[in-house]
Amino acid sequence: MMGVVWSLLGILSGAFIAIQAPINSQLARGLGLPVAAAAFSFLSGAIVLGIISVTVVKLQGISLDWKAPAPWLFVAGGMLGGFYVTLSTILTPRIGAAALMAFLVAGQLLAGMLIDRVGFLGVAVREISLGRVAGAVLLLAGALLVRLF
Repeated sequence: MMGVVWSLLGILSGAFIAIQAPINSQLARGLGLPVAAAAFSFLSGAIVLGIISVTVVKLQGISLDWKAPAPWLFVAGGMLGGFYVTLSTILTPRIGAAALMAFLVAGQLLAGMLIDRVGFLGVAVREISLGRVAGAVLLLAGALLVRLF
């Protein structure tokens, strides 16, 4: 049962990404600069996440006694997210939301397969099987069909 819930939450998360791209593109048009739109998007997200984090810590009485991870981890996710949001903001009005989402999913799958293969940052290692390659090829073909036709 929880597998279904997690899968549906993954689909919902993907829908949020699809909705976020045109919102940020409209913001970029209003501001005249895609990077500024990405910055405001990140700033608003950081504020909301900060409020949620403080609320959860207070409600659950969580102790913040943690061991600091590698220094690069503090900025790597934000940098990658910044590139994603900025590029999505630029690409959405040029190729459309559906094509962008198709290419994003294809890119995520290809990167995910490589991450699984090498066990990047402790991810469980999974071989790149013929079925996974076939799925990636079909997804790439689908992305191209969405973009070109």
